[in-house]
Amino acid sequence: MSTRIAIDQIKNINQLIVKKNTGKPAEMAVKLDCSLTTLFTYLSMMRTMGAPIRYNKFKQTYYYEEEGDFVIGFIAR
Repeated sequence: MSTRIAIDQIKNINQLIVKKNTGKPAEMAVKLDCSLTTLFTYLSMMRTMGAPIRYNKFKQTYYYEEEGDFVIGFIAR
């Protein structure tokens, strides 16, 4: 897995989560053109970086448990 692809996929996952339009995990994997295993790896990486990701079985979508932004990159001070 290249770093660039992983970053792009994490950005795509974040957009889907913010829009509350992920669908079930299998549907989300199709939207991202990746396997379920890869999707779960990305979600785990995001959680490790502090993203409070949860899944709502009733609405069938992932969501952030609290408001915030997922930022990847360098910020100069």
